[in-house]
Amino acid sequence: MDKLSGDGAIHARLAGVTRVYPAAAGHPAVHALGPVDLDLKRGEFFAVVGPSGCGKSTLLELLAGLQPPTEGMVTFEGQSISGTVPDGIGVVFQEDATFPWLTVWDNAAFGLRRAGAPAAEVRSRVDDAIAFMGLKDFARAYPLQLSGGMRQRVCIARTLVLQPRLILLDEPFGALDAQTRLLMGEEVLRLWRGTGATILLITHALDEAAMLADRVGAMSARPGRFIEIIATGWQRERDSSIVREPAFAEITGRLWDNLRGESLKALGHSGVAAE
Repeated sequence: MDKLSGDGAIHARLAGVTRVYPAAAGHPAVHALGPVDLDLKRGEFFAVVGPSGCGKSTLLELLAGLQPPTEGMVTFEGQSISGTVPDGIGVVFQEDATFPWLTVWDNAAFGLRRAGAPAAEVRSRVDDAIAFMGLKDFARAYPLQLSGGMRQRVCIARTLVLQPRLILLDEPFGALDAQTRLLMGEEVLRLWRGTGATILLITHALDEAAMLADRVGAMSARPGRFIEIIATGWQRERDSSIVREPAFAEITGRLWDNLRGESLKALGHSGVAAE
């Protein structure tokens, strides 16, 4: 796959962004997010962690153009994001989004065919993406014949064929067991190094964020805002073996120090839980 250059320039930006869901059907307005400021550097791997309901997925949807900010500006490569997913951005969600009636190959080809890409280009890109994700031997299999982890690889391959420069991952491994998540994390790191794309990962798992990311943003309870952004300091060539490093425990501990009180707030506790 073609590798993009990672020059450290600002690739995507949220500036003074808030998101308020208006009152509806007798329910009050909900201030879900912000104000948030975030600069994503070109070619970096950034993870977001925070308590349930803090606006993590809302942040991703704003970057994807799936909903507009109430206030502030969201930009990608210097252009305002508004209303639709911009060219150059790919999104992978937690839910199994494979089409059960299509083979692995046809699932991966779906977006390109819908965009009207020439048949030869579809064939080349899909073959490349399937091979890259280790699915070549399963190209003619159907999703029901695959494990959950392999179905997520199919979803990632379907995103990869569109050659995104920014990949947004919304808890893509949340339904998988811990061991499979570690292995899928290694696959995503390989994808990141191989394509040079900027990646933003939303996750509940502190260990996943600490292992995968160059920087991790810890968010408060709703309305979500960044409490701290932590640089992990890992080398680009890394894998799950870093979970044995003393620095790994320090990073996850620091993340939990930030999030423990916020998680209690999200659960409705006003005080500190008994030790």
